[in-house]
Amino acid sequence: MNLHEYQAKALFARHGIPVPRSLTVSSPDASRTLAEELGGERWVIKAQVHSGARGKAGGVVLADSLDQVEREATRLLGSRLVTRQTGPAGLPIGQLLLEQPTASARELYLGALVDREARRVVIMASADGGMDIEEVAARTPERILTTHVHPAVGLMGWQSRKIGYGLGLTPDQVKALDKVMRGLYQLFIDCDASLVEINPLVVTSQGDLIALDAKLNLDDNALYRHPDLLALRDISQEDVREAQAKEHDLNYISLDGNVGCMVNGAGLAMATMDLIKLHGGEPANFLDVGGGATAARVAEAFKLILSDEKVRAVLVNIFGGIVRCDLIAEGIMQAVREVHVQVPVVVRLEGTNAEQGLAMLAASDLAITTAASLSEAADRVVAAAGARH
Repeated sequence: MNLHEYQAKALFARHGIPVPRSLTVSSPDASRTLAEELGGERWVIKAQVHSGARGKAGGVVLADSLDQVEREATRLLGSRLVTRQTGPAGLPIGQLLLEQPTASARELYLGALVDREARRVVIMASADGGMDIEEVAARTPERILTTHVHPAVGLMGWQSRKIGYGLGLTPDQVKALDKVMRGLYQLFIDCDASLVEINPLVVTSQGDLIALDAKLNLDDNALYRHPDLLALRDISQEDVREAQAKEHDLNYISLDGNVGCMVNGAGLAMATMDLIKLHGGEPANFLDVGGGATAARVAEAFKLILSDEKVRAVLVNIFGGIVRCDLIAEGIMQAVREVHVQVPVVVRLEGTNAEQGLAMLAASDLAITTAASLSEAADRVVAAAGARH
């Protein structure tokens, strides 16, 4: 789950990471009053959407007057911001972050994520702040400094000094960086984060360190431990179908193709998408209905798939390990009738009572095509999707 910048900065402040003084704006009428309350003669206005590259898309502006603050708030609030990360539909802007400008002498990058190979949290830093870290890694990987944190002892002072002096900071600035890094690591652990980024972490003209931006992604699997963080979820920033899927414990990700996929098991789902592409098609989604697929869950899965207007055919690929294939077949038939499926449906069943399940589908009065193998199923569904162009 992603958080907005203003939410992440509030958590930063709780963990001792310096952030600019700021206020959130949710209506144009309140923008002038809040700017006056914040003080100063210039204000940075930031659109709050779950996307990077906001500045290049016009979502981060500098206002030189209260009138301009109000104009920009009117322009941004209620609109959709389109960045290179959002796609052409963009994301809705429901709130703005209002800050005073920070005089910056240097811009650094600081982030933390899980290194799955090392099985530890890795903290990364670079003197090239303000840039995409992926771009820095691709062009000048030697400019990225890393240190792994042992979970038994936590972040050590020597690790902060290694990063700080590697970035060319002064001794006082290294001490300040140590405080920031300790706060960053503790926040990562406390919130069960999957990614924390400060980009840029600025060194001010006075030599202080301030987190000018904040990105915080949380591990969905640990949200049950953090109801306070779950309450920060902004569904308006999520794909509508993906949000609906979460409500029914379905794992769904929208893709760009026209072949809908309904599979039980993440590995089998990925193999299914690979086979569709191998046979010349393009998957419209990743959808894992889980090992204990039920008729109700299959029906919800069909609704999700068919809500995508691009879908021209559906492939159902179920391995009956935990559940019997004849029960899955009953669920598929019930779902097809309930949802009134109007596109070709190809079903491949394997596992417990697979033959019985396939026989039930073949004997039904529904327009369901069965397949004996995954390769055959992929071939048939790609052909069916192409026939409907």
